[in-house]
Amino acid sequence: MEQVFAPWRIEWVEREEKNPDVDCVFCALPERDDDREHRVVARNDHAYVLLNNAPYSPGHLMVIPYQHTGDYRALPEEVLLAHGRLKQRTFDALEASLDPDAFNAGLNLGGGPAGGSIEDHLHTHVVPRWEGDTNFMPVISDTQVIVEGLEDTYDRVHEGFAAQDDATVVDDDTAVAFGSERGSNCRER
Repeated sequence: MEQVFAPWRIEWVEREEKNPDVDCVFCALPERDDDREHRVVARNDHAYVLLNNAPYSPGHLMVIPYQHTGDYRALPEEVLLAHGRLKQRTFDALEASLDPDAFNAGLNLGGGPAGGSIEDHLHTHVVPRWEGDTNFMPVISDTQVIVEGLEDTYDRVHEGFAAQDDATVVDDDTAVAFGSERGSNCRER
């Protein structure tokens, strides 16, 4: 693979805390105080939205239930509904902020063969797509081009969520809330 200069990634690579004391990063991230730093952009009572640190395209988000499980069938009805509703809000926020032509959305269930790197806490990927976004770079040179830094994408998507009806906005560094302010913790494993 060819090398591509991505200066915003150095913050992620050189970060001091790399989650050594965390059993599940998807349980830990929404409980931390700095939403912007941890890329938590929106939340409701049962799920939250996280900007992917290694995006397939700008605006690649993950909608993650607070409940710790890798089994989609284990989610109770209220969590399924809240997760689904937050996915709808995610599509709306991305349309308002990035104006994509389409979306890819899906779950990697079952780990390795399904392509997921975190198999014990399910999460839905929402990837905005544009006409022509898959050009010659990934096909010929096995190289991907990301056209916008994560901080800029966070700002734009945060604004997309903040513009929605019944959104609670504290400030630009705190996730936009729908329902309760912080949501619930991961349930016992």
